[in-house]
Amino acid sequence: MMRVWLLAVAARGLAPANDLVVRAARCQPVERTPVWLFRQAGRHMPEYREYKEQTGKQFLELLKDPLDVAEVTMQPLRRYDVDAAILFSDILVLAQALGIDVTMPGGVGIQVPRPIETPDHASYIADLAAHDPEWLVRTNLRHVTRAVTEIRAAQLREGRDVTLLGFSAAPWTLLYYVLGSSSKKVAPARDFFKSHPAACERLMDALEDLIVEYLSAQVDHGAHAVQVFEAMAGALDARTFSTFAAPRLVSLAHKFKRRHPDVPLFVFARGANQEANQALASHYDVITLDTTANRRDLRSKVDCCLQGNLDPKLLVNADADSPSILEKEVSKMLMDFALGPLIANLGEGLAGTEDPLLVKAFVDAVHQY
Repeated sequence: MMRVWLLAVAARGLAPANDLVVRAARCQPVERTPVWLFRQAGRHMPEYREYKEQTGKQFLELLKDPLDVAEVTMQPLRRYDVDAAILFSDILVLAQALGIDVTMPGGVGIQVPRPIETPDHASYIADLAAHDPEWLVRTNLRHVTRAVTEIRAAQLREGRDVTLLGFSAAPWTLLYYVLGSSSKKVAPARDFFKSHPAACERLMDALEDLIVEYLSAQVDHGAHAVQVFEAMAGALDARTFSTFAAPRLVSLAHKFKRRHPDVPLFVFARGANQEANQALASHYDVITLDTTANRRDLRSKVDCCLQGNLDPKLLVNADADSPSILEKEVSKMLMDFALGPLIANLGEGLAGTEDPLLVKAFVDAVHQY
């Protein structure tokens, strides 16, 4: 066991045996279209539910133990022929690292019960994030970076050496949640931003540097590529996104690439319009499309690798026709993306109600196309 872990440490920076995702991200030739799924580890899998019951741990508790994280990350690799593993984590671990309480009461998603509500509180968090981000990541997020190495060790031990993806929330999305907003409650972040724009700008600057440090640490511990999730891009109108959120995404990309020029960098600005994705394409290796995106239009306008964007609703086994409908939709998706490099994925994360048999059918259909 120790020997495999040491091999994982020694293998940092080396390409995985299955490097299809890395090559596609770099717009290099691939033998087949690589595929993986957002939230491929977790609630839709019987083995995940069994593991939670076996350990007696809830989601946020699992994230604290690197061995639990490694086990859950590996589960979809054992069930599906996916070409990437993604770190089992959450976008709000950075909030926890800043001393902001995060809870998951059930049925309503992750919550921040004591959010930032004043400019002074925002200034305090900004100072904390900006003072020594490298120390903050090394100290308060050590369990995450250790988990990355544990995943690599598990991949090597089990012979499932595919691309390992790390990730982080984007600055605006992280700000959105720590201001008390959620997927169903936009007002707190929107109102605070309107009332205290300077405090938001300063906090966003500090969060940007912390995110760069966090992503870099994941790479340093074994991740082959990383993704920035701007999950709440759609909470901003197009003009505000382009003037407030997008510049941070561009700056973040430049800072990360100065450190890791050869590491593929993905971005998923969910809810952003075509123009925003087109603008980001010159700064990121991979642009991820949500389910509303016009595939052919964006494919015709950018040269970088695209990722997406099957609707996960097609993976819910509604009736006997579901498999044939899925096959047709996968074929259509791949044809729409045919003129450039692609990493097949979903346009939204798995919600937990999907049928594992249809998930497998999706992966296999991509490979057989």
